[in-house]
Amino acid sequence: MDKKVAVLISTYNGKKYLKEQLDSILNQTYPNIEIVIRDDGSTDSTLELVKEYQEKYSNICLKEGTNIGFIKSFFKLLEMADADYYAYCDQDDIWLENKIELAVNALNQADNTKPNMVFGNADYYDEDMNFMSKGEEHKTYSFKNSLYECVAQGMTMTINHVAKEMIIENIPEKCLFHDWWTYMICSGLGTVLYNDETVVKYRRFQKNATAEGQSILKIFLWRIEKLVTDNGMKDIKIQQQEYKKMFYEKLSEENQKILDMFVQDNYSFFKAVKKACYPQKLRRKVIDDLMIRVLFILGVL
Repeated sequence: MDKKVAVLISTYNGKKYLKEQLDSILNQTYPNIEIVIRDDGSTDSTLELVKEYQEKYSNICLKEGTNIGFIKSFFKLLEMADADYYAYCDQDDIWLENKIELAVNALNQADNTKPNMVFGNADYYDEDMNFMSKGEEHKTYSFKNSLYECVAQGMTMTINHVAKEMIIENIPEKCLFHDWWTYMICSGLGTVLYNDETVVKYRRFQKNATAEGQSILKIFLWRIEKLVTDNGMKDIKIQQQEYKKMFYEKLSEENQKILDMFVQDNYSFFKAVKKACYPQKLRRKVIDDLMIRVLFILGVL
């Protein structure tokens, strides 16, 4: 029998674009899919739309919730769902029809006694689904990289049941994003698989929280804004410390050494210089990798 895949959607005032997303999931080439939706306290008619779909399709589950934010809402969705594999899903994108089939084929080949995930690429579209640009391809990833950026976009991710259980048993007090936390767990303790194909049409808004798909100048300005106004780098450090506290003893000796080098409680100039001179890239973009090394010296990270 085909493995069951739970598609997890946290909705919040998303009626305008949710129909296109739901239709793209229902039109997947992979048959055994359940759509699990947790509404995060919508005040528009999102719930009415979902209930209309429930009347037509038996594989849609809805939970009405209070507003707790999308990160906690996705953790709640993982607790709610019961399947073999789990796919994070935003409320306003469009999935290519073979997205789930590709993910299942990849995960079926992996050792599913470990926490595993597969991810793909996303192309960028404007609010009206006019094509803007190709997303990044040929992505590189590693456990070291997961400490400093999330190379995998959540709406392209699918994880196995072991990863789901490990996440809900180890929900951090603070993390930047649910998908980043997932990436750290799977890269450190299991397997990360990459499908170098576009699987999502990513609808971008002017108010989107990240700078993915923007020009180099906009990315640079966004990085500075996050650093100065949002304590972005401080939050990365807190996330790393949470991870080390929860998973250090479960990591391989090699990954323990990586954490010992990069996640330290007290600042030491000697150790900071050692980190700054680390021979391998920690972030994929040169400007980002350089910025991280400067922040090591300054004691920010």
